[in-house]
Amino acid sequence: MPDIVETAVAAGSFKTLVQAVIAAGLVETLKSPGPFTVFAPTDDAFAKLPAGTLEAVLKDDAKLKAILTYHVVAGKVLAADVVKLNGHNVTTVQGGLLKVDTTHGCKIGTANVIKTDIETSNGVIHVIDSVLLPS
Repeated sequence: MPDIVETAVAAGSFKTLVQAVIAAGLVETLKSPGPFTVFAPTDDAFAKLPAGTLEAVLKDDAKLKAILTYHVVAGKVLAADVVKLNGHNVTTVQGGLLKVDTTHGCKIGTANVIKTDIETSNGVIHVIDSVLLPS
């Protein structure tokens, strides 16, 4: 079974995310045993960012790493587990908190989860429709 990075590359809809992971030097981390839960923004999600935001972040290593690790939770959290977390916060690898809301579909922070439980050898990917920005 492919790991998180291999799965994201093969999917074809995470080109921007993969580019950012490479730029941040996080490939080896996301290829390590983990397990990790990644809330992965699609290319369309990155396209929603204000003009120039992505380009600026790609030039700022610290900010890029903070944003990317804000999309990762330690451990393997499947959709069935997320439902039990409704109304609670999960702590990201970055250290920030993301609120889980399953009252109307599933939201993690401000993003809607649009596909769940893409299992990988070192965790799971849930696809989200917007980029999460730590405060």
